[in-house]
Amino acid sequence: MGLIIFTIVNHQPQKMKKVLFLIDFTTDAKHAAEYGYQLAKQIKADIVLGNAIIVPAEIPQSGMVALPMEESDTLLEDSEKELKRLKAHMEQNDHSATFRPAITFASEAGTVTNAVAHFVKSQDIDLILMGTHHRGRLSSFLFGDHCKNVIDSTNKPLILIPPKAKFAPIKKIAFATDFKNPDDDLKFIYILIPLAKQLNAEILLTHVYDGKYQSPEFEHWIKNFLVELSGTANYPNIYYRMVKNAGTERGLDWLCEHGQVDLLAMVHRRHGFFDDLLHGSDTKKMAGQVSIPLLIFQD
Repeated sequence: MGLIIFTIVNHQPQKMKKVLFLIDFTTDAKHAAEYGYQLAKQIKADIVLGNAIIVPAEIPQSGMVALPMEESDTLLEDSEKELKRLKAHMEQNDHSATFRPAITFASEAGTVTNAVAHFVKSQDIDLILMGTHHRGRLSSFLFGDHCKNVIDSTNKPLILIPPKAKFAPIKKIAFATDFKNPDDDLKFIYILIPLAKQLNAEILLTHVYDGKYQSPEFEHWIKNFLVELSGTANYPNIYYRMVKNAGTERGLDWLCEHGQVDLLAMVHRRHGFFDDLLHGSDTKKMAGQVSIPLLIFQD
């Protein structure tokens, strides 16, 4: 890796004040909501419970017919009853004396992506959270149909909660990158910093690579990068770690299992690090191993 030129620009993003929980009433979605409630308490953010009513008329399959208006209204009513029940469950089971998030809820008929866009705009959402389901391949585990569609369509940060995730205060966030787009990475690191401050968490810039060694030029560059970033961002709790492994996914697998991190963050960009993870030929089955949430920034 040759010498990289980068520019430090001081961004001042807003704190995350409102989180959208995407709910489909499955066990995994409810588990994600329980996790998200504790996270919202930690960052002192309010919650919107959102459910997309996917009516058959909007599913591109032959032979589907539109639902009668009365049946569509019934689905919306049932959805709001379930959301109201989930809201009450969260509120009644919070016996702490600390911050209690204000919880609202909304249902929207249509595709998941259209519903998310509506929720984000109408509710002034800063962060989206949703659960994943047990699948075979990592690409399916992280990007089931709804997950992938949300990732591709929203410009808001998205947290995916795996079924095995157990909530504990987030103290270490690993921002995984290949440093091929350092200026672009900086943009998202500056978005991540206010969240890390709210969580009082460390940010671990994690370079996953499969080369034999790092050049002296890169080692010198990364030291300067960290010094200037810490100073400009006014946040000293930023560190650097190299993870050498044969393949991106294997490196991230090792990081999730042994890196002692509570949250893994990555940028989803076309033809980039994240895209390689999704479409790479070495994708292996590891759905049963992923146990920490994944924070995705859409480029």
